[in-house]
Formats: sequence, structure tokens, C-alpha cells
Amino acid sequence: MVINMRQTFRRNVRPDSELGFTLIELLVVLSIVALLLSISVPKYFHSLDYSKEVILKENLRVVRKTIDQYYADTGHYPDDLDELVSKKYLRALPFDPITSSAATWILIAPEDVKSGKLFDLHSGASGATHDGVAFGQL
Repeated sequence: MVINMRQTFRRNVRPDSELGFTLIELLVVLSIVALLLSISVPKYFHSLDYSKEVILKENLRVVRKTIDQYYADTGHYPDDLDELVSKKYLRALPFDPITSSAATWILIAPEDVKSGKLFDLHSGASGATHDGVAFGQL
């Protein structure tokens, strides 16, 4: 009994109609993926913007609390943010997540100039939060 190799291979191969996906099937899958992306991508970018706002508010809260603690300890306000770092009140300069920089803070001096130069700080970013409040007013 001689086995023909072609018959053996043809028996194991699927018919031509079942070899792969049709163009219609691929287009349907791609359209479903595009629909899902069109729904999820705007929500993703909105959540990124919102998280930057939350980080900005938290950074401002921490630095303001640190400035108050510095004043309570020394009796005067610091001259700049670097002084808070050098005296170990802060581990590092906080960054503004909106501008992605630690150099864009707007420093507000106290009314009594003799008591230091840094009373408060605001973000130097342009624009507004999702609530409509300008970043510089936070």
C-alpha cells in the first residue's frame, strides 16, 4: 500500500473558503474598534486634565502650609522657594503640573517687606480649571 503524499497533505488543508478573514469581517472589526476609541479617548484626555488640576491644588496646599509652618518657626517668611528646600521644609521644589515646570510659580510678597519675600504663590499657567477658575487664582 503506497500512500500518495499529495492526498495526505490535501486532506489536512482547509478548503479555500475557510483560509482567513474576509474583507467585510475585518472592516466590521475595525469599525467597532474605531467606535470604542471615539468614545473612550475624549474621556481619557479629560481625566488627564482633571488629574493635573488636582495635583496643582494639592501642590499649592502643601506649599502654603509649609510657608505658614516656616513663619511659625522663624517669625518671618522665606525669601524664595529654594529657602524652604535648603532648610528642609520641602524635599524638592514642587512643580506646576499644568506647565510641567517648577520655575513658573508666581510668588506673592507679604505686605510687610521686612518679614520676607514669599507670602503666597500662584500658578503661572494660562487657562482655567474645569470649574472656570483661572489657574492663577487658585
